[in-house]
Amino acid sequence: MIKTKNGIDMTSGSILPKLLRLSLPLMLSSVLQLLFNAADIIVVGNFASEHSLAAVTATSSLVNLMTNLFLGFSTGANVLASHYLGARDDERVGRTVHTSVLLSVISGLLLTFIGCVFADDLLGLIQTPPEVIGLSALYLRIYFAGMVAMLVYNLGSSILRAKGDTKRPLVFLTISGVINVGLNLLFVIVFGMDVAGVALATVISQCISAFLIIRCLMKEEGPLRLDPRKLRLDGQTVSKMMKIGIPAGFQGVLFSLSNVVIQSSVNGFGPVVMAGSGAAASIEGFIWVSMNAFSQGALTFTSANVGAGKYSRINRIAVISCACAATAGVVLGNIAYMLGRPLLSIYDSRPEVIEAGLVRMSLVCTMYCTCGLMDCIVGSIRGMQYAITPTIVSLLGACGLRLLWIFTGFQLEEFHTEFWLFMSYPASWITTFLVHLICFFFMRRRLPKRDAESAEG
Repeated sequence: MIKTKNGIDMTSGSILPKLLRLSLPLMLSSVLQLLFNAADIIVVGNFASEHSLAAVTATSSLVNLMTNLFLGFSTGANVLASHYLGARDDERVGRTVHTSVLLSVISGLLLTFIGCVFADDLLGLIQTPPEVIGLSALYLRIYFAGMVAMLVYNLGSSILRAKGDTKRPLVFLTISGVINVGLNLLFVIVFGMDVAGVALATVISQCISAFLIIRCLMKEEGPLRLDPRKLRLDGQTVSKMMKIGIPAGFQGVLFSLSNVVIQSSVNGFGPVVMAGSGAAASIEGFIWVSMNAFSQGALTFTSANVGAGKYSRINRIAVISCACAATAGVVLGNIAYMLGRPLLSIYDSRPEVIEAGLVRMSLVCTMYCTCGLMDCIVGSIRGMQYAITPTIVSLLGACGLRLLWIFTGFQLEEFHTEFWLFMSYPASWITTFLVHLICFFFMRRRLPKRDAESAEG
């Protein structure tokens, strides 16, 4: 791969410095995005009506369930673009760019229709309490009006990430996020719009970030340049993107489905536990995205090196990315738990809500490093263009184990507590990581051990 402006040569030289160069801006982008999302929750929890916080947090698992399948396309776009850039196949890179952008628009329109029309029915399926379902439905409908913008930004960012550019998406996200926070304060505190104001601020900021990413791609030099006149769905590219993206998205759907079931169980404990769990989940999100940045790095680096025929670097990429993710998980997870009370009080100062949040954090935060290890191995496997196996393993491992526990042991009176509900997370991560690790070694043996001759020179 030839290093281009704002890009990284991922197929030669030392791996760790370049992985950090790619992953740290991506990590910061994700952390900023969560900070802006946390601002939504903080504004709602402190300045909106009594049940507004529970109403907003109750929708998170449902939103993830509905969007993860389509966000899987960004994984497919990243893998294909990285692979073709590594192989120096400019024509196919261009097809990937234009197909990805158009596909994101179509997918966003479909999600908008589903979310707006079936909001009440979907919230009823997860047993949203009657006292919050009206506010949750209002929030959900406005939020889904911005699906096109959200998917366009994510697809565009994945395309830039394929060449190692994670800095410009960070700048775009910072701009839109600051606007989001400002609009939150304006709509909720000044205009008294409650959850509608938070949702509207999110949609406007998403539209701004989508505009900036599209503008960036249109000004890009080389094969990643976006030309609106060339927007079309290339059949071969769509097929390859779906071959990688649908299993990746389906895996996200499976995780979200298990989380929806857990959220349904959380809802059964009432608004206090709902609020505490939602606040804890928001804090945990900062840890997850920090680890996931290295998973995305593993995927991008592996795909680029496979495309360039640099097979000897695959194992090193996996080991280094896992080490980075585990370190981030251990350090950040334990710091978050130790500072749990003051962190949770930012979201909701009620002592009973804080105690409910701490129960979740004691299990999830302290063991989150195993989730990071699991995700990095999955990223390496997908970078080798094996997409079905991680999905099957996740179905049987993480999701299957959680659902099995929810519908069996958790139903027993002595285990029907928040503690045993959240215990399903670390248990499923550890089991699934070990199975994924076995699969990685099996898949790696299918690829050559030595670099391709064309790559050696």
